Amino acid sequence: MAIIDSVRAVRSGVLERSGRLLMLRILVVLTIAAGLNYILWRWTFSLNFDAWWIAIPLVAAETYSLIDVSLFGLTMWRARTRPQSPEAPAGLTVDVFITTYNEDIELVRGTAIAARDITYPHLTWILDDGARDEMRAVADEIGVGYITRGESWRNRPRHAKAGNLNNALMATGGEFMLILDADQVPSKHILDRTLGHFNDEQVALVQTPQEFWNVPAHDPLGSHAPLFYGPLQQGKDGWNAAFFCGSNALLRREALMMLGVTRYVTELEHSVSVALRGADRVIRKARRSADAAHPATQQALAGVASAVAEARTAIAGRAPIGTVTYNLQRRVDIASRSVVSYDLDELARDLDAIRELQGDDDGDWGAFSDIDAAVQSLASRDLTPLGALESIQALIRSIDVDRDDEAQPLMPLATISVTEDMATSMRLHGLGWKSIYHHETLVWGLAPEDLGTSLTQRLRWAQGTMQVLIRENPLVQKGLSIAQRLMYFSTMWTYLTGYAAIIYFAAPVIFLVFGVLPVTTMAEDFFYHFIPFLVINQMLFLFSSRGMSTWRGQQYSLALFPIWIAATTTAAANVFFGRPLGFVVTSKTKNETGSQWRLVRYQLIVGVVLIIASIIGITRLITGDGEPVGTIVNLAWVVYDIVILSVIIPAVRYRGFAGKEGN
Repeated sequence: MAIIDSVRAVRSGVLERSGRLLMLRILVVLTIAAGLNYILWRWTFSLNFDAWWIAIPLVAAETYSLIDVSLFGLTMWRARTRPQSPEAPAGLTVDVFITTYNEDIELVRGTAIAARDITYPHLTWILDDGARDEMRAVADEIGVGYITRGESWRNRPRHAKAGNLNNALMATGGEFMLILDADQVPSKHILDRTLGHFNDEQVALVQTPQEFWNVPAHDPLGSHAPLFYGPLQQGKDGWNAAFFCGSNALLRREALMMLGVTRYVTELEHSVSVALRGADRVIRKARRSADAAHPATQQALAGVASAVAEARTAIAGRAPIGTVTYNLQRRVDIASRSVVSYDLDELARDLDAIRELQGDDDGDWGAFSDIDAAVQSLASRDLTPLGALESIQALIRSIDVDRDDEAQPLMPLATISVTEDMATSMRLHGLGWKSIYHHETLVWGLAPEDLGTSLTQRLRWAQGTMQVLIRENPLVQKGLSIAQRLMYFSTMWTYLTGYAAIIYFAAPVIFLVFGVLPVTTMAEDFFYHFIPFLVINQMLFLFSSRGMSTWRGQQYSLALFPIWIAATTTAAANVFFGRPLGFVVTSKTKNETGSQWRLVRYQLIVGVVLIIASIIGITRLITGDGEPVGTIVNLAWVVYDIVILSVIIPAVRYRGFAGKEGN
């Protein structure tokens, strides 16, 4: 009887999930259809070209938002609620890594003790990037391992947390690793609950949620991310695109090491390709030089040009790099000897000419009768072909097989951004590995307790994400499915919200103050197209969130527009112009130095402008100078904007978790 009840329960759960997924897909289709109906109407029938300077930016911002909603709908299309993971197999070797730099010693001690006490057999390591003697002593005291950087990292790029983890990978040997931040305290059952997912040998990553015990119910800083650590990650999981979030995740060593080797080979091939392209240009230039007219020189240069072309073809065909570069070097050496032989012959002829100028055929050099003529004779010779071959030899020798500029040749975790997580998982997916989002809270951490720290953390996340977008745009990455490319791109796309927010704040101000309307349409027509999209869109969010409150997240997505804009501009400046971003470890303690209000000065300015615009708009309406319906609509818009921005007030006034109310 118990078995029958279990079967019925499972069947009921499957039917419920299927029904929810069907309803969700219906809402996605309706949302996108209503959105397209609205945005096509906006572009084709409603633009006020007399005020193009606000009309076009506004419709562009609305188009951005529709794309954002569509990507959200695609994410949720295959939202996956996984059953309990299989039982963890016995005998696996696991390393638990606790990354730290300058966090409080006692904080790290607590995390390390909890990690040490995880029930599944494992080894616990404190990865101390601060190389603190006190931290080493604590590790010895509580019986866990201690790893810090060696001399090989001196005067070389450290790559922040990614470098810390890459260093530890080379010092340990577990088949799997659990990565924890210094404040992330794990459940003792975390490995028992998650290791079973690795029964599938293609699984490289299992990510669990991030939850915080020090966040009050009203969550003034928006620390919780119930939409992301839930529906969004489950949606990405359905497309095999759930990604690594830096902590609370298990990774397979084999996958990471394969990634490290693959990236090493890829980057080495790129270096060789760059050197060969440079060699090709040098040869073409040398063949146009005056001294290249001699048949022997032309033959030598032609041979090298052919060798370079063959080398490029071989590299494209995945031939061994060592063999390719060796063969090319050998052919360049042969060509160099032939050119040198020709040069020596030319030099002998020059010496004969000098003797003739001297008038001495007996080999007695004495004093030159015409030194200027001798110098001119020697200087007129063009050694460009030989110099070209020497340049090519230098290019080939410059290929750094040992990566002397790095502390270690293999860097499995990505080092291309200030956040290592997203790029690493994207590369793993590109190699064909799978990821899993395990929706169960198994780790509890500390959230920032002041606005400044929270904003710094968000800025770093956004900067890292935009660095990845610029350097390795997922839309063009090989190995990813179309859905995976869109799943990664959707996360990156959201950080462009800051630019749309400025337009959304500016449009009602422009109308209320100057009476400039960005649309040329009757109010009824506008509402007929806009209201259905707005209502269905909100229904989609409510249904997707399964009753969880996401309003605080929606507020912060717009209210933090200065952070998103700063992140995109600084990330671009870093990638294109080499301007440093730095890496700031998120403080785990309250930091109240200085005024918090200065951190939200741009939001305050926008709020004041909105209020002034409202006063002007109401005044114009009373005096009969304003259009009634447009004024009412834009006043409502202003109220909505002010409600969005109001989230900064409790954030500035927040003084940290008092411990009296739970999350």
